[in-house]
Amino acid sequence: MLSVNNIDASYGHAKVLHAISLKVNSGEMVFIAGRNGAGKTTLLKSIAGFLTPSTGSITFDDSSIMGLPAEKIALSGIRYVFQDKRVFSQLSVKENLELAAYPVKVSIADAIQKVVSIYPKIEKFLNLRAGSLSGGQRQILLIGRALIGNPKLLLIDEPTEGLAAGTINDILNVLATMKGKVSMLIVEQNLSVVGMLADKIYMMKEGKIVQEINEKSEMTNKAKLEQCL
Repeated sequence: MLSVNNIDASYGHAKVLHAISLKVNSGEMVFIAGRNGAGKTTLLKSIAGFLTPSTGSITFDDSSIMGLPAEKIALSGIRYVFQDKRVFSQLSVKENLELAAYPVKVSIADAIQKVVSIYPKIEKFLNLRAGSLSGGQRQILLIGRALIGNPKLLLIDEPTEGLAAGTINDILNVLATMKGKVSMLIVEQNLSVVGMLADKIYMMKEGKIVQEINEKSEMTNKAKLEQCL
């Protein structure tokens, strides 16, 4: 599905990514873990088209997407959920869903049902201003919006960052509900979350992939994961 091969990326003269390679197969939930400044968000932005790598290649469904505008990459089936949890705060939850449904030509009824399927409680909030939601509820709304139109791959940046423990459980339940139904590449620093959900983990440090982990026993060993950071 997604193949990133040997990419470098920079901001001006500052090189951030160094020879990054990774793969996400159909239906996989793949995590990228690493400390702040490791280059995790830069990697997602490079895949999503917000930053063009200087070398290497990125293919999605056997077609090159490197260098394409972000909107074309989104319409090809890749959606990016930013880490800032920013919704259209003055609009209702329903209106937020309508805005996401319009470019992919999905009815508002189908859009609502898509989000309800991963988070039934959202029906109670449809007429509330999105800005009045908690951080976790805004995160779920953003994930739900990204699912509208049935994308093949979600790029999710730090879904549990800054959230209380109870709210993190809601995010865990949402991601678990989605698992296997859509491919996901998720940046996450909470190693407990990573260990519970991952099919594969890429550990990043100083702009490089330092380890790929596929064994479940290693994924759930938090102390061992921390040694890789």
